[in-house]
Amino acid sequence: MVQVVGEIHARRAARRSARAADSCGRAGSRATVAMLSAWLVACSGAYGPAVPAGEQPRPAQDAAAADGAQAISKDLDAGPAGHPDVDAFYIDDPAPPSCGPDGAMEDPPAIEGTSECPADKNRQGCACPRAGLRAACWPGRRQNRNHGICTDGMTTCQDTDEFGLTWGPCEGYVLPKAGVVQGPEACGCFSTGHWALSNLVPCIQSSASGVLIYSSHPDDANGFACDAVSGSRPVVPKDDWSESTLQVECAGQFKLCYTMKAGRASKPVQSDCIVMRSCIDVWYGQAGERQDLPSLPGWVARDAACAKRFVEVGGYGEMSVIGVSAECDPVDDGHGDPYVFLRTAYCDSACASTPDADGCKECSSSGSGDF
Repeated sequence: MVQVVGEIHARRAARRSARAADSCGRAGSRATVAMLSAWLVACSGAYGPAVPAGEQPRPAQDAAAADGAQAISKDLDAGPAGHPDVDAFYIDDPAPPSCGPDGAMEDPPAIEGTSECPADKNRQGCACPRAGLRAACWPGRRQNRNHGICTDGMTTCQDTDEFGLTWGPCEGYVLPKAGVVQGPEACGCFSTGHWALSNLVPCIQSSASGVLIYSSHPDDANGFACDAVSGSRPVVPKDDWSESTLQVECAGQFKLCYTMKAGRASKPVQSDCIVMRSCIDVWYGQAGERQDLPSLPGWVARDAACAKRFVEVGGYGEMSVIGVSAECDPVDDGHGDPYVFLRTAYCDSACASTPDADGCKECSSSGSGDF
């Protein structure tokens, strides 16, 4: 993915706190495991937010959004009495740029008309072609138009004695909520995304030669299954590990990664070793629609010491994202690095045989999170 994050000056709103969207089930009682193997499954949301306070910075706030109510007052073309607001004619309101596949940036198209009477806004008091004509109007900033809760209003062309044919008041529009810097009420192109994985179950096989961890695969009867393996260095399973879907309120280029680590989810540290990592880098083109992504392929852990630690100490999975929206909003941790939006603990392997035990009932074989 072409990195254009550094070229973008305005940072988007702080991403919402991560949360696991799937309810926890009792997948453990349905497990089919390979000979001498056991499975571990993700304990969804067991440790609350994905990023403990003070560990990783949250995404930076958009400079314009941080102005809050101060900026809103100048977004309006019409004042309290329905007359044009003089300040609105002079705000710095460029059209948002465009970022396509792989983050390729393009300048916004030129805006016809004048800065006082741009053709795309149909401002009150500006010339119009025909009395009685109804048209969409927008008294806010272009970067917020038709995003989130923001919607156009309607205006009517009026024949006035003093100015001739001019647009009347803009009625029925919805502007960003004052002071809000994230989510739909902030009316940014990007406000939230949802990544869902159908299967997150690893297979674990212990023998005299050591511990093997490798991917399971979906199974219609049991949800997932672990095929038997032989040898201390098995080949990568041929079947895909997990199906994947993405739904985002804005089009864009997104790199999504799932990383499995050995360590304690309640106290993650940078030195926790990586059991596996699988990433998908895609152009998401249909804003607001759930899109099927390539499946996460089968895998086998290559680090024997890390696999052993995963079994002895425990482990957790992390969902992360880095990308650029179609309007060039950076989607990251606020510093140009991947944003970890979901962290879930893997339950003890004993849950395979005792799914009703304390700490096992919350286990789930799939997972999803919002960023």
